[in-house]
Amino acid sequence: MANILVSACLVGCVCRYDAAKKTSDKLLELGKENTLIPVCPEQLGGLPTPRHPSERVGDKVLRDDGVDVTREYDLGAKTAVEIAKLCKADYCVLKSGSPSCGCGLIYDGSFSGKKIPGDGITVEYLKKAGFKVMTEEDL
Repeated sequence: MANILVSACLVGCVCRYDAAKKTSDKLLELGKENTLIPVCPEQLGGLPTPRHPSERVGDKVLRDDGVDVTREYDLGAKTAVEIAKLCKADYCVLKSGSPSCGCGLIYDGSFSGKKIPGDGITVEYLKKAGFKVMTEEDL
């Protein structure tokens, strides 16, 4: 039995920027024999749902209207890492593509749908803290 930190949207919580559900059946199946620890770094950082879409632009996270939300993403990422430590997460399964939770590929900051190699802020912090991170697509 493992403790798995997961993006809350993947277990049915309405927390995505567009308030859409992105439930992962594979992750829910994994939860039958493991403990899932849902987090939404964006909400932990104080952002509402729904909210403007955001993408990483270098070290910053910008909304589609140009507003800088890096501080909120940074706070949410640090809080998610603390939760992972407190719950002794064995690994993490986070939402692909997200400027917070994306692992390996993220949107390029042009809001055109193009992806580039990179990690979301929360994934960066989790990896630096020594956690193994994957996306729901890796399950």
